[in-house]
Amino acid sequence: MYQVVGKTNTRTFRVLWAMHEMGLEFEHIDAQAQSPEVLAVNPSGKVPALIVDGTPIIDSVAILTYLADKHEKLTYPAGTVERAHQDSLTHFILDEFDAALWTAARNTFVLPAEKRVPEIKETLKWEFVRSVKLIEGRMSDGPNLMGEKFTIPDIILTQIGGWARVAKFDVPDGKLKDYFRRQIKRPAYIAASAS
Repeated sequence: MYQVVGKTNTRTFRVLWAMHEMGLEFEHIDAQAQSPEVLAVNPSGKVPALIVDGTPIIDSVAILTYLADKHEKLTYPAGTVERAHQDSLTHFILDEFDAALWTAARNTFVLPAEKRVPEIKETLKWEFVRSVKLIEGRMSDGPNLMGEKFTIPDIILTQIGGWARVAKFDVPDGKLKDYFRRQIKRPAYIAASAS
């Protein structure tokens, strides 16, 4: 059985949501980053970690890709144009959305106070709104990013949308905000939230 290590309010949520979407059995070890339980499987102390037959896999996107490929769910087959498009969306989301929010968090509460540059948050918010417009131009007309098929970038983007709300990064009314409202109603999202 899989073991998922990490707190639900971290990138671990992505893995929990994917596990529920795929109907996989797993044990959730609700451990804080840098805790002894996490350090035992990831020397950096970061979460999430997925334990597969005693071997840890770290980094949420690597875990999602591993699970999707192994179980042939939430993904298009490797070597297809659809998979290239899926991977392109994943990287865009990580580069443009995740990076902006993580940089804002680092300069708000993660870094030591004397190393923070709080003024950067306004620039990051401007970039975030610009990225919203760009992703809306890439979204399909279907209920998910790529149309009918729910894929890895849907999980990543929706989880980041929750972080944006908490961090007070504005998502203007429009296609992306409507998309977020649909995604958080998915039964697997609700189940992962309760993990």
